[in-house]
Amino acid sequence: MSEQPDSALPKIDPAGVDPKVVEAIVLKGIPHCAALGIKVVAIGHDGVTLSLPYNPDLVGDPVSGVLHGGAVTSLVDTVSGMAVFAALQQLQAIATLDLRIDYLKPALAEKELYATAECYRLTRSIAFVRARAYHPEAPDDWVANCLATFMIGSSDRPPVAKDAVRNAVKGAAS
Repeated sequence: MSEQPDSALPKIDPAGVDPKVVEAIVLKGIPHCAALGIKVVAIGHDGVTLSLPYNPDLVGDPVSGVLHGGAVTSLVDTVSGMAVFAALQQLQAIATLDLRIDYLKPALAEKELYATAECYRLTRSIAFVRARAYHPEAPDDWVANCLATFMIGSSDRPPVAKDAVRNAVKGAAS
């Protein structure tokens, strides 16, 4: 297991990264994000915000139209991992060690769901993240609250294919 980032992957300055480039990397590197329709809203040194547009295929309760908890979990786990990448300023293999989510209320039917995360502490091998999911029209009325830890350098393989990163960066530059 390597704790050093793959030097062949470009450094990332979250303050200067186009969210569309990150979205291209995420969607190419994490196929279930593409299947769910996850979008990048913002990325910066202070955190990452992703969205999950409402999709009837993701409904957990057909009577109320409430989103399935698994879709909410995927969004929160993904935004938390992206916050680690932003804090590291490097795409590097990470693994979710612990993801504790408190579901505070249902994700409403027909409403897009946002999730924001910040990596508040980095050690040499562990990243600590806090995240929340909410509807954009009520950002202080959380759907879920999360605390997570990630192992840094969990594999010698990069988290996404190097070609996907290079192609996304080249495509954004043109």
